[in-house]
Amino acid sequence: MSDTSLRLVWVYPDLLSTYGDQGNALVVERRAQQRHIPVTRIDVRSDQPIPTSGDIYLIGGGEDRPQRLAAERLRRDGGLNRAVGNGAIVFSVCAGYQILGTEFINDLGRPEPGLGILDVRSVRNEGSRHVGDIMGDIDERLGLPPLTGFENHQGNTVVGPGARPFARLRFGSGNGTGDGTEGAWCDTVFGTYAHGPVMARNPLIADMLLKLALDVHALPPVDEQWYEALRAERIAAATQASA
Repeated sequence: MSDTSLRLVWVYPDLLSTYGDQGNALVVERRAQQRHIPVTRIDVRSDQPIPTSGDIYLIGGGEDRPQRLAAERLRRDGGLNRAVGNGAIVFSVCAGYQILGTEFINDLGRPEPGLGILDVRSVRNEGSRHVGDIMGDIDERLGLPPLTGFENHQGNTVVGPGARPFARLRFGSGNGTGDGTEGAWCDTVFGTYAHGPVMARNPLIADMLLKLALDVHALPPVDEQWYEALRAERIAAATQASA
């Protein structure tokens, strides 16, 4: 964390911000503010350089062509890779998750190099899209309650030996590989297919990012009433629909 303020970087909102993923930045920022943690939010458009001094970087989902453009610009810029090398925290969703990996299939049907920040590789699912609510148990090493979210993607993502699945699903497609895995993580880099936005449905994920950035084991409590009501409503509806 910088000497004056936690720096929260929202990467390429002009290309990668589908299904309300910008809400993730709003939730992380708000939960810092509720605890009187100084926070500066930096929205970086795709024609701007990625700052390397951020503490937390958030990347959302996007359509196929914007995803390819984002990957090209992020590779050319190199700032996100350097930030991770400096110990930054990255949380990515859907298209952003695929971009962090080694390779994905672009809108032209061709393999597109990712950033190689996370050991995952994505291919295009040849069947129907993965659409609907998901719920799963997050890796116990992270100490978080079950994951709830909404997926809408065409990818199948294989988690390599250099990463761990972010969650094991109770229902939903997640990584789409048939092994029940959802997302991936390694050290301070995380990826998921869960929209929702995922931070609104799972505010303790936002708190995890804050704790990593601040290098603390606990945060002061905040009013959880709104988050708990939303979370309970979505879990109940998704569980009923999956029955």
